[in-house]
Order: sequence, then structure tokens, then C-alpha cells
Amino acid sequence: MSTAAAVLLMVAVAFYAIFGGADFGAGIWDLTAGGPERGRRPRDVIEHSIGPVWEANHVWLIFVFVVLWTCFPEAYASIMLTLFVPLTIAALGIVLRGASFAFRKAVTPVRDQRIFGGTFAISSVLVPYCFGAVAGGVASGRVPSGGRAGDPWNSWVNPTSVVVGVLAVCVVAYVSAVLLTWDAGRLSDEEMVAYFRARAVGAAVVAGVVALVGLFVLRSDARYVFDGLTSRALPLVLLSTLAGVGAFLLLHGRPRPGARVAALVASGALVLAWGVAQWDYLLPETLTVSQAVAPTGTITAVLVVAILAVLFIAPAFALLYTLDQKSLLPDEGVHEARHQPSDFDPGPQHNT
Repeated sequence: MSTAAAVLLMVAVAFYAIFGGADFGAGIWDLTAGGPERGRRPRDVIEHSIGPVWEANHVWLIFVFVVLWTCFPEAYASIMLTLFVPLTIAALGIVLRGASFAFRKAVTPVRDQRIFGGTFAISSVLVPYCFGAVAGGVASGRVPSGGRAGDPWNSWVNPTSVVVGVLAVCVVAYVSAVLLTWDAGRLSDEEMVAYFRARAVGAAVVAGVVALVGLFVLRSDARYVFDGLTSRALPLVLLSTLAGVGAFLLLHGRPRPGARVAALVASGALVLAWGVAQWDYLLPETLTVSQAVAPTGTITAVLVVAILAVLFIAPAFALLYTLDQKSLLPDEGVHEARHQPSDFDPGPQHNT
């Protein structure tokens, strides 16, 4: 039962890394798109891509916290008490990011659009970095067991946390660029296809360099996880690498659907590799899965709910993403506001 609960937790984390990560990555490219005029077309692709689904992506985060809290309360207490600073920053960033994304599309003055746009973009960098720093703090053994609080600063300001945080930002940027390349192709915008393809290539190179540096950091600062990555989790590491390279190759020429799948597999396999590498510890090397697990009745109830969610909620998610890919979903009803006179679009507007 404890193993089933741990697998459920890691699968949920992987799904959040895939879908929420692609969402955050789009915000990173929004940040680097440039000024209002130069960045208008990339931002249009970004808004078209994430507009109908960005709220749904964070359902996975709620599920992760619920499963961790319910199934492994001791680990949950230790993580929250120790890493409350980056988790608070991430929570604030998620709230500000969502509100800013919605408000930016509804306001017309340039100043307000820049404020909301900047908040959306900066939060898109901070949130994955903070989650990566949390993962680094856990992996490097800086979270004590027993529901006790560890050092509130060294737990996430350390070599492993920094490199994992930077890697998280690079990976979500890469995955998002691949998906945006495909979305630009669906919009028949060849210039934007080339634009996001170049950024996907750049992000892939940077992510590869950071991952290589990260191996040396893990070897000296998180030895247990390093040993796991180079042994029992090695097949997943290789799968992530091959899928990332495959997505890279499939980007050449006309974007192909396989590039999206490969990029998502690369991201998910990397997260699962982390879980397998530190198995069977939730908190290396102090708290195992079997030691932290809740009573059997609680685990049974959670697994039953998870099965029901797969049966009833997963099809709804599949329908949502299918309708989005077929451009059958409205873009939050802000089109009229975006066509009102503003500093971006001076002069009268004429409806035909």
C-alpha cells in the first residue's frame, strides 16, 4: 500500500511538471519577447496556446499536496516547516501570475499591460525555480524527519537547490518552446515557427549544460540521489535524454506531433528519475516511504478516490486538451477589450 501511494504521488508530480511546466515556460518566453510592438506576435501565440487551459494545469499541484499531506503526513510536516520560504514564494507567484495573465488581456493602457505582463512573466520564472529549489533541498537531505523544521535558508539556498532550480527553469522553457513551435504551426505562422524553434534549440543546449554541471554538484552534495541516478534510475535518465534529443530533431522542417510527445516524455521521465533515484526514501536518508506512510484505511481511501478520478476526471481533461488543440475553445472572452483603442493600437476602430 505504501508503495502504491508513493507511485501515485510521483506520477502526480510528473504530470504537474509536464502540464504546469509547459505553462510556466510560456511565461518565460513572454518575458523575453521584447517590447510591445516587437513582442506582440510571440505573445499572441503564447496567449492562444495557454489561454484556455492554464487554470486546469494547476489542479495537479493541488492533487500533489493532498496526496502528500494525507498519505505521508510526517514528510509533509517536515517539508512545509523547513521549506516554507520557497513554497510561500511559489504560492504567491502562482496567484499573481494567474491574476496578471487574466488582467493583462482585459486592460488597454500600455502602462497597465506592462505591469501585469511583467508580473506574469517574472512569476513564471520564480515559481519553477522555487519548486526546483524545494526538490533540491529534499534530495540533498536538508529536510529532517520527524515533522521537525530544518534550516529555513540553507535548506533551499545551497548548491543542489540552485542547480535543480535553474534546471527546472531551463526544462520548462524547453518543453514550452517545443509546444509553442507546434502551436505556431497550427496557426500557419511560419515566422513564429522559426522563432520558437530557435528558442527551443537554445533552451535544450542550456538545459543540457546545466544538467551536466548538476551531476557534479549532486555527486558532492547529494550523494545518495547521485548514486540512484547512475544506477536504478539510469534507464529513466537515458529515456529523458533520448526523448529530449528526439524532440530536438523533430523540430527541423515542418513541426511534427511527435516533437510534442517527445518533449513531454523528456520532462516527465526526468521527474520520475528523481523519485526512483531516492527510493525508498521520501527524505534521503532519514525517512523511508514505509516509515512515513499513513494508516492502511487512509491509503485505501486515497487510492479509491484516485481510481475514481481516473475514471471520471481524466476524460474531462482529455476532452479539454483535445478541444483546445482543435481551437474550439474561447479565449476567455476578452477579444472585444483587446480591440478597444489604446496606446498599442491608436486611432478609431471600425467594425464591419
